[in-house]
Amino acid sequence: MISGLLLAAGAGRRMGTPKALVDDWLVRSVGVLREGGCDDVTVVLGASADEARALLPADQRVVVAEDWDEGMGASLRVGLEALGPDVEAAVVHLVDLPDVGADVVARVVSTSSTTGTGSGLARAAYAGVPGHPVLIGRDHWAGVIEAAVGDQGARGYLKTHDVRLVECGDLAGGDDVDRR
Repeated sequence: MISGLLLAAGAGRRMGTPKALVDDWLVRSVGVLREGGCDDVTVVLGASADEARALLPADQRVVVAEDWDEGMGASLRVGLEALGPDVEAAVVHLVDLPDVGADVVARVVSTSSTTGTGSGLARAAYAGVPGHPVLIGRDHWAGVIEAAVGDQGARGYLKTHDVRLVECGDLAGGDDVDRR
C-alpha cells in the first residue's frame, strides 16, 4: 500500500496566509495524490488547521502537527508517524506546488515496482533538480523522522542515501509558490 502524505501545515508567511487556504490548493493536492496512484491520503495541517479542515471532505484523514511552527520537519514527522502498519511507502507532496499534477505523482509511484516499495527512495526532478513529490519506503521512515528537523524535512537524509531521480520536467516546473 502506498499512502499520499500532503504537508500543508505552514503559516505561509511570505504568502500572507497559510498555503492550505490559498485558492483550491488543498483540495486539488489531495486529488493529485489520489489520481496519481496513492491508495489513500493523509493531510498534515497546522496553522489555521480548523479553517483548512473545513475545506476538505468530512471523511478525509487529517492529522495536526501541533509544533508546525518548527518547520516542515515537524509536519513530516507527524505525518509519517500517523501512517498505519499496512503502508509500505509514503509519497510526500507539498500543498504549494500547484503545477504538479497527478501525472507527476504517477511517474514517481511507478518507480516503486522497480525499487522495491518498502525500501525505495525516489523523487521527482525538474530539469535534473530534485523536488517533490518524494517516495519514501517504510524502511527509511525511522531515519527520515530522526533527520527531519526545522525546515529541512528529509533533505539531509536523502542526500546521504541512494535516491532514484525521476525526471518530470516535461510534465511540470515543480516550483513552490511563495507569493501571490
